[in-house]
Amino acid sequence: MAEVTCSLCGRTRDGEPPVRALAWVSEQDERGQTWLCPECARKHVRDIEGKLPADYW
Repeated sequence: MAEVTCSLCGRTRDGEPPVRALAWVSEQDERGQTWLCPECARKHVRDIEGKLPADYW
């Protein structure tokens, strides 16, 4: 499995319990596939749902 890193805070998914690893959010945009850790996803859920560009977060 490839190493997954949060595009906002830099946290890695390695070593996470399987249940916590499922909470990571994947997004496909012009930069390619990016990932958000559960904490960053929770913090920016309105921005994600509103489809705001990540530059505005």
